Amino acid sequence: MSLKTPATSSASPDVVDSPPPEHTASRPTPRALLRIPHAGLIAVLVLVALFTALQADSFTSSQNLLNVLRQISVTAVIAAGLTLLMTAGGMDFSMGSNAAVTVAVAAQLLHDGWSTPLTVVISLLLATVVGLVNGLVVTFTRVAPFVATLASAMLLDGVALLVLNGMSVTIGDRMSALGNSELLGIPYLLVVALLVLTAVGLAMRFTTFGRDAFAMGGNEHVARLSGINVSGRKLALYALAGALAGLAGLMLLSRLGAAAPNTGGLQLQLTAVAAVVIGGTSLAGGHGTVVGTVLGVMLLGVVANALNLLQVNSYYQFVVTGGVLLVAAIINEFQRKSPPGH
Repeated sequence: MSLKTPATSSASPDVVDSPPPEHTASRPTPRALLRIPHAGLIAVLVLVALFTALQADSFTSSQNLLNVLRQISVTAVIAAGLTLLMTAGGMDFSMGSNAAVTVAVAAQLLHDGWSTPLTVVISLLLATVVGLVNGLVVTFTRVAPFVATLASAMLLDGVALLVLNGMSVTIGDRMSALGNSELLGIPYLLVVALLVLTAVGLAMRFTTFGRDAFAMGGNEHVARLSGINVSGRKLALYALAGALAGLAGLMLLSRLGAAAPNTGGLQLQLTAVAAVVIGGTSLAGGHGTVVGTVLGVMLLGVVANALNLLQVNSYYQFVVTGGVLLVAAIINEFQRKSPPGH
């Protein structure tokens, strides 16, 4: 025969009265901080801004801040289109070059006396057709998006040079209101960029089009089996990317007031791609965030402005920019892989 003694009678007072380890739950840890959305980007952005503000008083001036906002607005529009496209598993390395062609064509039309509304329509249609052609190549051939659009970028850069004949073309004060005027203290360019970013963000979150993009990026074969018109969606995404590239080109032309060789092009494209990637959008598709893209664009704009204000030698500017991007990308990757638990 065996006797069963209640657990409470044999338990020692030390075990019964010991309080829970509350100090471990209330104290923030590095892992907990990494779970904050976009913590890496926010931290680097704040550090760069504080350092620049301490080193250059002009950084916080209203004129400089407005100039930064105008500069990043063009990149933000391209980055918005890239975010949606890359979420769906696509890629378009020709958006910056598409913008360069738009700048060249629009400048020539305005210089030759065409009306501004007609020039805007023609330029946007041309850019949309370029994006649609990219979509057709990627959708109906086995050429990888990276290869197809990079080849398209080189072709478009050459077209832009041919249109300008290697010379600068000024447009006077045509479109200057868009590039230099403000609405309640906010530059028109920033208003346009915010509208585009908001529209893309809402589409990704609340529409069937956005949900299809996530599904295609996650697994295109499964998306097709589930009834999604993958080919049609791809064509629409690339056409939209082309249209946004054209819009960015018009914004750039309105800000500069002239078209010149090497305006836009691959450098603008790489900046937009970097902003999207460090913002958390996956190159493999299936994951994208407009908020992260906005933070990425802001970080690149602040870094570029800081290097100019601090008069950093141009030979070192790419080194510094690349280092900042690398640190932000590493922190962002650690955050992405951080487990949801402790």
